[in-house]
Amino acid sequence: MTKTLTLPSTLSAVSLSGVGQENLVILRKETDVQVTLRGLELILSGSEEAQALAEEIIYLLRDLWKEGGSVGRPELLSAKEAILTGLQEEFLTMLRTPLAHNRRGDMIRARTLKQWRYVQSILKDDLTFGLGPAGTGKTYLAAVQAFRALKEERVERIILTRPAVEAGEKLGFLPGDLQAKVNPYLRPLYDALYEFIDPEQLPKLMERGVVEVAPLAYMRGRTLNRAFVILDEAQNATPEQMKMVLTRLGFGSKMVVNGDLTQTDLVGRPSGLAVARQILSNVQGIAFCMFDSNDVVRHPLVMRIVEAYEAFEKKN
Repeated sequence: MTKTLTLPSTLSAVSLSGVGQENLVILRKETDVQVTLRGLELILSGSEEAQALAEEIIYLLRDLWKEGGSVGRPELLSAKEAILTGLQEEFLTMLRTPLAHNRRGDMIRARTLKQWRYVQSILKDDLTFGLGPAGTGKTYLAAVQAFRALKEERVERIILTRPAVEAGEKLGFLPGDLQAKVNPYLRPLYDALYEFIDPEQLPKLMERGVVEVAPLAYMRGRTLNRAFVILDEAQNATPEQMKMVLTRLGFGSKMVVNGDLTQTDLVGRPSGLAVARQILSNVQGIAFCMFDSNDVVRHPLVMRIVEAYEAFEKKN
């Protein structure tokens, strides 16, 4: 059985097919339909059921490819998930709802349903945990929400922190002041901020205390009111450190705790993130959002690396 869809423009054809027609390869794999692009004609060949699935995936993504927007593996897999679980309306809402614009004016949106629910949890709950592999957008999307909250004056400051586990949290032997000592360990957090704040403006915001980037050990003894706190690489926090930082949460604040339980650098000690998941999973007002390899939005090779490691760890 064969069906032909006519695309409206060359731009839409390029967007839908992807770089090197990579999206068509993914469609073939995910739907068992042969997908061929000839000019503006998209030809679907396969069983009636498989063809209907492929056509609905293409239809769900129409808002993106019709305008020449970015379509990739995350959107294709998430569209398929939405169809199989009856969540098409939620998926369309996700695509049509911008989360923010970066300093270059580019629109930022969630690219998978799990990313979308993670963002909604951050908006709804005061404490959100994001657990999953590298490349799933946990830190980036948390930074988006932090920046929005600051811009809309829902909070007065952004605090970004992570365990400097590579330095054993003992930074005194390193040269320079505190900022120079911890910068190498906090670089990923700076990278997220630079999407929204001009690098020349960031030092001024830090001087005024509007933005703070510090190692986890420096959170002790503080109460963080009217703040948006992001704890990154939380799998490297000890149980004591995790309890310490969670109890810093003050009035009018939000906290996002992100990590990958398969990537802990702690030796001979349990991860505070794993312990927190056991203790807090049923506490009202706390959300746990789980990501997997289908949510990886980096280079496709990253997704395949994550899947290979997951398979190896299950086997062993």
